[in-house]
Amino acid sequence: MIEVIGLQKAYGSFVAIRDLSFSIPHGQVVALLGPNGAGKTTVMRILAGYLSATGGTARVAGVDVHADRRAAAARVGYLPENGPLYPDMTARSLLQFFGEARGLSAAQLERRVAHVVEQCELCEFLDLPIGKLSKGQRQRVGVAQATLHDPDVLILDEPTSGLDPNQIRRFRAHVQRLRGAKTLLISTHVLAEVAATAQRVLLIHEGRLVFDGTPDAMRENGSLEEPFHRLTREPCATLM
Repeated sequence: MIEVIGLQKAYGSFVAIRDLSFSIPHGQVVALLGPNGAGKTTVMRILAGYLSATGGTARVAGVDVHADRRAAAARVGYLPENGPLYPDMTARSLLQFFGEARGLSAAQLERRVAHVVEQCELCEFLDLPIGKLSKGQRQRVGVAQATLHDPDVLILDEPTSGLDPNQIRRFRAHVQRLRGAKTLLISTHVLAEVAATAQRVLLIHEGRLVFDGTPDAMRENGSLEEPFHRLTREPCATLM
């Protein structure tokens, strides 16, 4: 469902992504890890069609993101970190707006709004202004917006950032409900989230892939922290 081959992204002389390759099959939940500045958000934005790559290929559900951005975007639900939600809109009106922008028919939109409202548990605040909602409630609205058009692939950038333990638990349960039906790529700095939600880890450092495997394969002495530190503390030139 996601295929990245020799991906590169440069901003002038600064190279953010360096010859990155990986593939993710249908239904897998994958954690994208790396220190700040490793290139995680850049990878996600390229896959979502928000950025163009300097080189290489990125495909979503078999569609080349660069060659047919609109067709690829139709297969992807993307939730950026601190995703843009209009504070004066209610959750209901925001979902209506995004559904119309996605080209859903009136019948499709009614059906999908009902589905995501139930799945993301929005009923209690569906008609409140988004600006009045808590961080966790806004995040649930963001996930509902990202899944509204029933995409095959969900790309979530730091979805638990700033959430309290109860809200994180709710998010984990939501990921479990989606597992197998959707392909999820989740960026996070919280290593506990990796063990709780992910079936696979992609660890990148300075734009290069330095680990690809299960959380158990990465773990050392019961911890993910030590291998994360070891694999990302040195420049990539000394690791490759």
